Order: sequence, then structure tokens, then C-alpha cells
Amino acid sequence: MIPIDNKLISFPPVIPNNPKVLILGSMPGKVSLEKQEYYGNPRNHFWPILFELFNEEPQDDYENKITFAKRHELALWDSIGSCYRQGSLDANIMEEEPNDILGLLEEYPSIRLIACNGTKSFNTFKKNFDLTGYPNVHVIKLPSTSPIPGKYTKSFSGKVEAWREILSYL
Repeated sequence: MIPIDNKLISFPPVIPNNPKVLILGSMPGKVSLEKQEYYGNPRNHFWPILFELFNEEPQDDYENKITFAKRHELALWDSIGSCYRQGSLDANIMEEEPNDILGLLEEYPSIRLIACNGTKSFNTFKKNFDLTGYPNVHVIKLPSTSPIPGKYTKSFSGKVEAWREILSYL
């Protein structure tokens, strides 16, 4: 059993003025939590995929990455608000509590797509939220950008192709 003082808390959402796409991770990994940065592990494909999608030069500075996301009307958050986990693997997540995604949709009705970064994010979202009252919001599951190989791991170019779907909502 993991001691109670190891409860992990996700970051506040990154929200542009008029978000069109909400990208939901599951819970930041250990490196991201230490750095207090979304997708802070330099091996994670998230930021390289986004820069590739928008044909822009990759940025190293975190604030520049956040400015980039906001400029493209991308909101970032996690499906899980808090949990217990040893290491960074989604498979080790226990006692998860979701973030208030529906509250965010109420506050930002411009969101048209919820793009779940990987299976855990998608399954957590589907388990906890019903979008019946949000007929204009679509939900998709995209391949995880995690550097940890999974059962359905795609190549970098395969991930970029799958992630291209978000562009049609911007």
C-alpha cells in the first residue's frame, strides 16, 4: 500500500482565451511532476508531435511551449485530478479522482473536441463523464505520446498522422 502522503495532484489546466481542443492526459509522470510542466519528460513525443502538426520549430522553453499551445487554441489538462501511483506508469494508478471536465466545458463552450492522449485518459474520461448535454463536443482517443512502449505503440510518424485529426477542429 502506498502511504497517503504520496497522493499525486495534477496541474491546473492551461486554457487559451477561446479553446477549441482540450487535450487530456491521464496524470503527469514523475519527471513532469518534478518539473511542474505538462509533458516535461524530454523523451515524451507530445511537444514534438504538436510542433510537427503546425509546421513550427520546436521550442525548448516551457513558457514558449505553453504560448504555442494557447496560440493554436489548444487547452491542456488531465482526466485524473489526483491519484496514487508508484513510478510513472498509468497501469500503476490507484484511487483516481477525476478532474471537473464538465465544469471546464461549461466555462469554455468553445471547446469542440476532447482529445484523449492514450488509453488511460480515454477510459477514465468515459468512466466518469457523460456528454449527453454537450452534443457539439466530440471525444477521440489518440495514441499515447508517452516514451514508454505499450502494446499498441506507433512510430513517431504514425503518431503524428493520428494526431492530425485535431486540426479539423481548429
